[in-house]
Parts: sequence; structure tokens; C-alpha cells
Amino acid sequence: CHLIHYLRLSHHLIVLNYLIFTFDKLKSVSSEDINITDAIFDGVEVRVFEPPAKQDERLKRSVVYIHGGGWALASARTSLYNNLCRIMAESLNAVVVSVEYRLVPEVCFPEQFYDALRATKHFLQADVLAEYSVDPSRIAISGDSAGGNLAAAVCQQLSKDEHLAVRPKLQALIYPVLQAFDFNTPSYQQNMNMPVLPRYVMINYWIDYFNGNYDLAHSLLINNHTALDVSQAFSFRGHLNWTSLLPSSFKKNYKPVIQTTGKAEIIQEIPALLDVRAAPLLADNETLQLQPKTYVLTCENDVLRDDGVMYAKRLENAGVEVTLDHFDDCFHGCMIFTIWPTDFSAGIQTRNSYIRWLDENL
Repeated sequence: CHLIHYLRLSHHLIVLNYLIFTFDKLKSVSSEDINITDAIFDGVEVRVFEPPAKQDERLKRSVVYIHGGGWALASARTSLYNNLCRIMAESLNAVVVSVEYRLVPEVCFPEQFYDALRATKHFLQADVLAEYSVDPSRIAISGDSAGGNLAAAVCQQLSKDEHLAVRPKLQALIYPVLQAFDFNTPSYQQNMNMPVLPRYVMINYWIDYFNGNYDLAHSLLINNHTALDVSQAFSFRGHLNWTSLLPSSFKKNYKPVIQTTGKAEIIQEIPALLDVRAAPLLADNETLQLQPKTYVLTCENDVLRDDGVMYAKRLENAGVEVTLDHFDDCFHGCMIFTIWPTDFSAGIQTRNSYIRWLDENL
């Protein structure tokens, strides 16, 4: 993929997505128990999973789901996410709306955020909820990885919309990526070379999302963009102080990496690094106080572990009811790996725990 990119034949992410779809084994779009249809919500493609109506049942609960893939890969239509959303719809007897937001490199930030926001706000309209027989008081916003990033950002935006009549009851974030401020949290240091999502890959995803220059990767890795002399970063420093937000079992013996002198021009070139719509962990306490009841799933073998743990702690400090569901023996992305030949026990374990929480709280 990178060779093709280097030769300027195509973008490596386009090639990688082509390979994903080529090897995807999805054969049908429906099942006996779940009706699966594709629709357009305010210009955004979605896939809707509807369980059959039960006798004497009036309204169903619902989940808006946003898939992961570094804002660049995968799809609501791939077998992995199709299977996850179908099982969610069956297990919860819920209408699941899977958002097919546009990907990098076709579009970059903030377009993915706006796609997810438009689709969600469209679904929250009274007439649309009535069309799908959804209870307006029982709706969750959820997503994994980059989808968890978009779900958190959408929830924050919805919470500040004074004209919104229907608001989500819950948000459920699966190993979410929530900040590009500090690439040296304990989990980034501990798991820097962990398969599935090494640190350099996550940094490249951020650069692609912001349509930035790969030449900045090393400076980002050593936190030059948030050095002490970068004034734009000063107001956010307390929001990501992992020395106070993480438990000692996560901090271990790792030390903060805070450069005295850095490169303010990085923030000038990519101001989105400090944009709350891209990095929900940067939100102020007033915004966090408005968030719905929250579930955060984290995995020990994941560079993003501390993003989720810090967000859970900040929400809790802001008065939000939070469930932090941490798995010591699991890895980033595991929840979607439940289909042969990638049917891992970690996937079944995390998926069951996630669905159980939704079932008990939605």
C-alpha cells in the first residue's frame, strides 16, 4: 500500500480499503430476524437494522453506531460491523443506525464529524423516530476507536444545542481516541509497538485526518506541539494531566514527556490538533457536565487506554454517571473480531460486556 502511495499511483488508504473490501466475506445484507436497509439521513448514508415488531410492543429503544478505522478505513457495510450491529439489534431488540460517514482521503476533518452529527440529528427528529417506532427517551450514541471519537464529539455538540427536542439517554465509547495533545501517556509509552495500533500508526491517522504533513510525525511523537512555550496549548494542559487523572496501577513508573521548548508552528499549521470537535478530551468542565450517562470500554494492550480512562475520570469529576469497563487481557479493536477466522475470545468477552451494559441501562 505504501509503495503504491510512494509511486503516486493512489493513496495508500484507498488501496488498503480496497483490500479490506476485497477480502470481506459478507454475502447477504439481511437475516431472518433483522431487516437491514440502507437510507440517507440528511445527505449521509446509513444502514438501519430493525428487529421485527413484537406483539403489544409500541416503541423500541435505539443505538446510533459510528464505526472505527482511523477515520479512513472500514465501513458500516463490512461483515465485521454488519455482524456487530445485527447482533446488537437482536440482543437489545433495538433499532440500530450505523453511520456511513465519508472517509480520509476523500474528505478530512471536520467533515467526518459533520457527517456523524447530521445523520444523528436527522434521526433524532420526531417524525423520523416515529417512522422507525423508536422511543425518543431511549436512544444511545456509540462508536469504537475513531467512531468513539466521533460519538463523543457528537454528544458534546448535541448537549450544547438549545433547540434540540430529543437528546441521547446514553453514550457508549469503545476504546475511543480522544486527544492528540500527548502521545506519551503511560499507555502510549507501554504499548508503543503493540500490534493492531502502534503509536506511529495512530499519529499517522491523526495526520491523515487533519490532512497534515508526515514530516511532522516525529515532532508530534515527542510532544513538540504542546511544549511549555506553545501558548496555544496552555489552557488545555490541565484537562490532560494524566498524573492526576490516572490510577497508580496505570501510571506505573512512567514519566510525563513535557518539552520546555517546542514548535508552535505545528499548531499554526494544524490548528485542529487543539479543536475540541477532534479531541473531545479537551472539552471544558461546563460541557462535560452536560453529557449523558456514559460507558467507556478500555483495553490494557492499547495505546488509547488512557484516553478513555482520563475521559471517564473527567466526566465523573463533572458529575456524570460513568461506567469504566477495563479489560486487562484485551487489545485495541478486539470487539469486532468475532467472525471466523478472526473470532477471538477477547472479542466475544468485550462485546458481551458492552451489550449487557446497554441492555441494563438503555
